[in-house]
Formats: sequence, C-alpha cells, structure tokens
Amino acid sequence: MSFLPVILPSDALVFLLVAACLAGAWYIRRRPHLVLPWRRVAQNATAMVSLLLLSMFVLVGLLDSLHYRPALPDKANGQTQYSPEVLSVLDALAAGLRTRTEKTYSAPLATQLYAMESIETPDGKVARGYPRLKSGGAHLADPEHEWAGDVVRRSLVGVAGGLLAGVLLIAGIWSYAGKPGNKPLRAVFIAMLLFAVMCGTIFSLSTAYHVFGTDKVGQDVLYLALKSIRTGLVIGTVTTLVMLPFAVLLGVAAGYLRGWVDDVIQYLYTVLGSIPDVLLIAAAVLMMQVLIERNADWFATAAARADARLLALCVVLGATGWTELCRLLRGEAMKLREMEYIQAAQAFGVSSLRIMTRHILPNVMHIVLISVVMAFSKLVLAEAVLSYIGVGVDPSTVSFGNMINAARLEMGREPMVWWPLAAAFAFMLLLVLAANLFADAVRDAFDPRLNRAE
Repeated sequence: MSFLPVILPSDALVFLLVAACLAGAWYIRRRPHLVLPWRRVAQNATAMVSLLLLSMFVLVGLLDSLHYRPALPDKANGQTQYSPEVLSVLDALAAGLRTRTEKTYSAPLATQLYAMESIETPDGKVARGYPRLKSGGAHLADPEHEWAGDVVRRSLVGVAGGLLAGVLLIAGIWSYAGKPGNKPLRAVFIAMLLFAVMCGTIFSLSTAYHVFGTDKVGQDVLYLALKSIRTGLVIGTVTTLVMLPFAVLLGVAAGYLRGWVDDVIQYLYTVLGSIPDVLLIAAAVLMMQVLIERNADWFATAAARADARLLALCVVLGATGWTELCRLLRGEAMKLREMEYIQAAQAFGVSSLRIMTRHILPNVMHIVLISVVMAFSKLVLAEAVLSYIGVGVDPSTVSFGNMINAARLEMGREPMVWWPLAAAFAFMLLLVLAANLFADAVRDAFDPRLNRAE
C-alpha cells in the first residue's frame, strides 16, 4: 500500500458522532411528531443559510479526520516503510498550500517578503530590500507592473468557475427538490452561489499567491485556518458530549426529586462554580500534560500524543463546564414539577424515573439544545484563551488559539503583522455566528410553549 491508515481516538469519536447523527435522523424521520419541529427549522431562511455554512465547516473537519501515513520511497528488506508524519485527506487536497512555504512573513497576495533583508543586486552589490517570495507571484517577471493585472485576471477566472460550479450544484438540487418557490430555498441558493464564487476566487488565487499571507515560519495562513477548523469542532462537540450527561441527569433529578438529592447536587455545582474556571481547567490540564509526558511510550507518533492532549482538554472542559446548564435545568424542572399533568401522573402512580424521562425531559430539550450550541461557541473561544496562557492544545496542533497566540506578539511590531490574527478571527466568527443563528431557530422550533396553529 502507498499509505497506512491511521485512526486517532478523536477520529473515532468524530465518526461515531456522525453515525449517531445519521441514526438520529433516521429515527426522527419515522416519527411525524419529531419531524414537525425540524420542518419549522427548514422554513427559516436564516437557519438554512447557517446550516449550509456549518455543513462546509463540518466537511472540512471530516476531511481532516481521515488520517494516514504515506509510504516512503525506499524499502528495507523488501518491506514498505511508512513515514512517521501523520497526514490527512485535507493535507493531500491542500498539498499546494502545505508545501509552498516561505522564509518568514509575507502579506496577503504579496510577491515579496514583509521584512527587509540584505540582498545582492544585479550589479553584484549588497543592498537592503524586500526579497522575492519562492511561491507567491514567482511566475511574474516584473511584479511591480504585472501583479495587479494578474490578480484581477485570476480573480475573474475564479469568479467564473465558482459561478459555473454553483449553478450546476443548484440545478442538481433544483431537479431533486423542485423549484425554489419558498423563501428559505431561495436564500440557500443565493448563499450557495455566493459561497461558490468566494471559494472559486480563493482557489484561483491560491494557486499562485498566499491569499492570507504567511506566518513567522513561512506557512500559508489559509492552510493553517483550514486545519484549525477540525480542532475547534472536536473541542466543541466532544466536550459537549462529556458535559451533557452530567448536566441533564443531575439537573432534572435535582429539580424533580428535591430533598437530599437536590442538596447534594447543589453542593457539587456550587463547589465547582466557586473555583475560577481558568484556574481549575489549568490545574487539571497541567496534570494531564505531566501524565502524557511521563508516559511518552504510550504513543507511536507525535500526532497520537497531540491527539491525546486534545482529548484530555475536552474531558477537562466537559467535566468542569456542566454546572451552568445543570442549574438552568434544575430551575425548569422545579417549575414543571408543579404542572397539572405532572401531578396527574403522580396521582396515577407513575414512577419518578418515567415522569422525568417521558414528561420533564422533552419539555426541557429546547433549553438543552440552545445551551449546547451556545456552549459549543463558548468552547471554541475558550480554546483560544487557554492556548494564550499555555494550557490549551499541544503546540504542534494547529488551532485558532495557537494561531492567535503566535500572532499576538507581532501586533506590536512595526510594521504590524495583522493577517494571521485576522484570518483566525474571521473563521472563528463565521463558525460561532452560524452556530448561534442555527441554535436560535432550533430553540424556537422545539419550544413547546410557543403556540403554533399547525
């Protein structure tokens, strides 16, 4: 084989989550009362455009979760040897961005380095100037006069290619779903066309330039931003999965059972809530780091070690971040406990477990859904803060937090290096904004207290 498949623990969790979502969709599709709220979501234009944007992020994350080790060109004893470097399908698709590195910083779409160096002039003298990039605009003989025309030409080619791809995709969806006679579908088609044009333009320019520039060691910032998407998605989703069982079970039990159960659960989340979040997380993460460093032989590759640290961060964030949702669910369960239908169920002798699972839990799911997505957004941002203080993901893991941490010192230099921070901010903003807008629509669709004549 020319490659050796590698399944990291986080990869297994990602695809297990995808399988659970597909199974949930199949389960919901067979039950009309569960399909109805999602139909309401589908009638919301903002929600569908947000879902489209989230789907693009998820697609990038899934491509970056298919890992492998490429085969080395030479063989030992007739056996194929594999590289210790673990790559992903996204790395293969973005090989041009990954391999076209520079010496150091270069501005977006630049043809020269950002810092002056001593260079040799054509007449053999040494002078201070801006050296040409190895990849950015290397095809231009006279960048000063040819650059603007070349950028415009490539941008127009990208716009045309994106329009063509978008129209073909819309035509395929149109033929399957019918004419876009409703507002949400029209909005999705317009957004899809805009996304296609944007992606086509970036792709066309990225074949000859560094669209978002390069960082301190010359890596393409666009490539780093794409690689950071998976880290953000893993932290947001895996941490949420760890947090949910604590928050839902303990919150509903405390609000309905009351008594000593409520006292014990309140004591737990009060103690956790009294400790500053950053200090608690930092202490737990540092202990996990020491454990990983002392048992380096547990991991076959550096990627496996970095992945273990990523999962450790997810577990710590989940185990310490359930208190807020638990408190919300406790209050809602206490209110629902006094409703007439709950008291009727108690009078008929229905068990407490059945009341909590069949009557209370469905009526707090809108709170769970909105809190989960809001927590996802907060966790993506929390990773940036933790990486800033040195207790985030492994330094070898590409993430928004590590990008911001690497760029923060360059904001004070002259001239200022602003594009790594701007790229990380833009991608984080799109991810978090799309998640929040979609969460609002889901919350409205699932809230049983909203009266709808359907």
